Amino acid sequence: GLSRALQDESSADPTYTSSLGGKIPIRWTAPEAIAFRQFSWASDAWSFGIVMWEVTSFGQRPYWDMSNQDVINAIEQDYRLPPPMDCPAALHQLMLDCWQKDRNTRPRFTEIVNTLDKMIRNPASLKTVATITAVPSQPLLDRSIPDFTAFTSVDDWLSAVKMSQYRDSFLTAGFTSLQLVAQMTSEDLLRIGVTLAGHQKKILNSVQSMRVQMSQSPTSMA
Repeated sequence: GLSRALQDESSADPTYTSSLGGKIPIRWTAPEAIAFRQFSWASDAWSFGIVMWEVTSFGQRPYWDMSNQDVINAIEQDYRLPPPMDCPAALHQLMLDCWQKDRNTRPRFTEIVNTLDKMIRNPASLKTVATITAVPSQPLLDRSIPDFTAFTSVDDWLSAVKMSQYRDSFLTAGFTSLQLVAQMTSEDLLRIGVTLAGHQKKILNSVQSMRVQMSQSPTSMA
């Protein structure tokens, strides 16, 4: 990780302060590390939570197309990344624990390993899927994120994401509205014939962004 325990550090909770300058990967970095360039086991835990989110979202970019400044503002306003599609609630809760504002309340890596080990030993604990409970307010969103409220039909949306070849498959399977599309899972895509991994990822990424915007304005899309 980015943290370093100094050789002569007498503290039981050492931190490493970078004085070399350089760029910081904002989307993966804890707020105290961004603000003060202080890295510790706690900032590494935050970063690990972001990596967990990346893995469970099948490689989505954290915070999507939000600018770095928007990411910083969102975190300061207590926004946290929502659960990826079909993410187990227990796993997303572990991510949220890693993203606690107070770094002293974040789990240490021994706790993270123990929690993951318990999940592996008890697969039933992963059956409950997480739901979106928080989304960024509109001013926090970068303007480059597609405005799904502008789409009036599934056909419009598929054209925008350049997946029009699946129009008939969506409609035949009953996904006739954007509200229904927003609830799609990877299993649904396979069932209707979207078998190419690249196409699945592109559609699911768009569906995830759609869910975020629809959570802000639940009645804005038909």
